[in-house]
Amino acid sequence: MSINAKKPGKVTLLSAGPGDLDLLTIRAARVLATADILLLDDLANQDIVTLAPHARVICVGKRGGCKSTPQAFIQRLMQRYARKGLHVVRAKGGDALLFGRAGEELAALRGAGIAVDIVNGVSSGFAAAASLGISLTHRDHCQGVTFVTAHMQDHSQPDWRALAATGMTLAIYMGMSRIANIAASLLDALPASTPAAVVQHAGSPDEKRLVTTLDRLANDAAEAGLGSPAVIFVGGAIGEAVSFAARQQAGTAHAA
Repeated sequence: MSINAKKPGKVTLLSAGPGDLDLLTIRAARVLATADILLLDDLANQDIVTLAPHARVICVGKRGGCKSTPQAFIQRLMQRYARKGLHVVRAKGGDALLFGRAGEELAALRGAGIAVDIVNGVSSGFAAAASLGISLTHRDHCQGVTFVTAHMQDHSQPDWRALAATGMTLAIYMGMSRIANIAASLLDALPASTPAAVVQHAGSPDEKRLVTTLDRLANDAAEAGLGSPAVIFVGGAIGEAVSFAARQQAGTAHAA
């Protein structure tokens, strides 16, 4: 092999977590330090660039309801720079493998013969549950949790009634623009008193939380001024957040 042969490039799909940089994994920080190109998602903490001091930063925002960078263009960028022998880091908010279009990108990169690896991270759903002080799989209330997006590629709706019938905790992503319709559809199968919650900007200093019931979900979220990005929770396990909040308030009052 010629000593002047160009080294092969690669792409890392990196999970940037839901907010604060301290929710990044140690592995993520190490990978960022080696990046030549950083393709930065809108939902990632923009301060992540401080961990990639040698990288050229290219913003490739994708956010529902807003002007977004086309997916095909992002995939071409990754391939272009990797073919130049560079390490391309594609930083995605939350976990790259959960509603982050990683499947499309993995297929495109592998099809082009480009090496790709994945760095897992904290999804906003888990950060939101931690803020509420609850277990999404509390065995007194459910047998599991279902992560579902309300933003379908063909603009259709998930079968909310069927999802409700599973008895699972529902963690609904990208649903704030349809929250009234989601709540109404779930009420066809669940009691009005079913616990529900919304956590906006989970895991960040701008986080906002709402704990309510399914019948009041849409109205309470509107009155609280909550919007995207947020995770909506529905299910019996969410009721534990009420007890957690009450204990916090009691502890604050006792300390005072």
